[in-house]
Amino acid sequence: MAPLAGISDLAFRILARRHGAAMVTSEMVSAHGLIQGQKKTFSYMRTLDEEAPLAVQIFGADPAVMEEAARIAVGSGAAVLDINAGCPVRKVVKTGAGGALLKEPALFERILARVRRCCPVPLTVKMRTGWSHRSREVLDLARIAEGCGVDAVTVHGRSVSQGFCGNADWDVIGEVKARLHIPVIGNGDITEPIHAIAMMEKTGCDGVMIGRAAIGNPWIFGQVRALGAGLAATAPGLDERREAILTHFELLSKLEGGTRAARRMRGLLLWYTKSLPFSSRFRGAITSITDTSSLMDALDLFLDKLTAAGAAH
Repeated sequence: MAPLAGISDLAFRILARRHGAAMVTSEMVSAHGLIQGQKKTFSYMRTLDEEAPLAVQIFGADPAVMEEAARIAVGSGAAVLDINAGCPVRKVVKTGAGGALLKEPALFERILARVRRCCPVPLTVKMRTGWSHRSREVLDLARIAEGCGVDAVTVHGRSVSQGFCGNADWDVIGEVKARLHIPVIGNGDITEPIHAIAMMEKTGCDGVMIGRAAIGNPWIFGQVRALGAGLAATAPGLDERREAILTHFELLSKLEGGTRAARRMRGLLLWYTKSLPFSSRFRGAITSITDTSSLMDALDLFLDKLTAAGAAH
């Protein structure tokens, strides 16, 4: 499971693991936030045994700060440490972190060297293909990462300038795989289970990372596993969908309290019900709901309507 800002909290990660994700990753964690002891930053790394092994992704542009943040993350329970070298968000890039590292190979190498020497757990890097749509900085930086002792790299097949627009270039993932001796994980445009199998066949990558397609759809991990085993990728029925929603809500409630969980679930329900019949009317009905019971009542009415209409999936 890919790191997703504002999404990859503990509740989401546990649900992903229960549905077959081989590994889950925290959302991006600020290196500066860690060394400054910011409570909110540390909350991103809150973990339970059920989700182990947890990969924690940190971002920053100062080698010394990244080294100290790596020590803190590992001391807080990170089983794998991941360095972000691909985030396209402006507030991250303007600090020299995330995708901006693709333009600074010397700085990138210093960060990895400092982190590697203090990191006793597997170290990985997540990168984009390059700064612009036509550039391919990842080809050189992936080799730098391998030379620094990184254990695996993840390549998102888009450039920083693309953001999340356009199509992911899987060919670049294949080029990186052909150049390295360490595992390469592919990422980008895995919107259906079959895409994961197709990416591995096309690129030769060693694994696949799934991001936005898992929001409101934790079943995708199990479906990919099924396809990999030569089985059918079964879609969830309404009962399974309701059970996952309730489980997600219960986890959020335990971790954040009922009121905050209800607000979070309003947004998540948009994803859980996406493409289902009558979903637009349901989404409109829940936009102003703030209490738990009303939210669950609205969900039950919606699912009952689908059942009555014979919408199995």
